[in-house]
Amino acid sequence: MPGVAAPGEGARSRAAETRAPAKVPCTGESPRRRTYAVIRALLHPVLRSLPRRALAAGAALGLLITAAPWLLSVSRDSWPGLTLLRAAALAFGLGLAFLLDDPARHTTAAVPIRRPVRTGLRVAFAVPLAALWWTAALLLVPENARPPVGALTLEAATVAALALAGAAVGVRCTDAAEPGIAVSAGLLCGGLSAALLVPYRWALVVPVNDPRWDGAHDRWAAILVVAAVVGAASWAEPLRRRSAMPVRRAALTRRR
Repeated sequence: MPGVAAPGEGARSRAAETRAPAKVPCTGESPRRRTYAVIRALLHPVLRSLPRRALAAGAALGLLITAAPWLLSVSRDSWPGLTLLRAAALAFGLGLAFLLDDPARHTTAAVPIRRPVRTGLRVAFAVPLAALWWTAALLLVPENARPPVGALTLEAATVAALALAGAAVGVRCTDAAEPGIAVSAGLLCGGLSAALLVPYRWALVVPVNDPRWDGAHDRWAAILVVAAVVGAASWAEPLRRRSAMPVRRAALTRRR
């Protein structure tokens, strides 16, 4: 009859209501906005966790190297600006090698932001500081003793990229929370080897008037590209050891 529920119809409707999933209230906030909000929340903790002592030491040492003739009252005619700027770039690179050091790395692996973003935030903080530091280092060298700025900037950028790439590889491929010491030692040895052990034809550290100047900086540019690619590829989550998995599976099989 119309208006009269059939037997069992009320029970079926109540069961359907029970099985129906509850509607999640829509907040109107997109996933991208939530990601940006988390990144903004991470800015201050990441800034506080930077190895400021190592970075400050590398920057101060580099500026002291370029300012040494001022402090020693050396004649500007004999000012070795090229050598000083190269040494200053290496000193700052040694400080950048510690940029990814984080004693709490293994306790922050479960944050909602992946490692590439956290690493990118550290690099984003370092890039403007490095640009300001390099500008100050160039200004400390008198104009008449200053080598070609573009070529020297390429060398300094390559050294910095090698330092960051080494740190990224150390974080990804090892369990070390602070690979800066090993990376800085490797960078220092590499710099000395580039200056002393590279064959004459493939030399990287050459004087301004040397006919190999242009070819050397082509090689500097190639090294910069390779370092940037390797460093960016190493920003992903660190490799996990898989050797323990078969052992665990074998142990579970034996227990069963």
